[in-house]
Amino acid sequence: MSINSQSDIAANLQIGPTDHGMVRIYVEAENIDLPLDFDPEEAEEIAEELLAAAEAARSIGGPGKPGKGVKKPRR
Repeated sequence: MSINSQSDIAANLQIGPTDHGMVRIYVEAENIDLPLDFDPEEAEEIAEELLAAAEAARSIGGPGKPGKGVKKPRR
């Protein structure tokens, strides 16, 4: 399966800190419990990649999504 492959798999995603100072991304689906732990610097890199992917997806547009010309709110 690649990044562009459609899937009917439903999953829950939880993100939060652990009591060991790590950031956990926890994926739960039918017959799958996948805890992924990252140090804070790795988690920040992942967050940056997510933001870059969101911006790229926004520029492509898609179902229910406006394409170019949409301004992103400032943080």
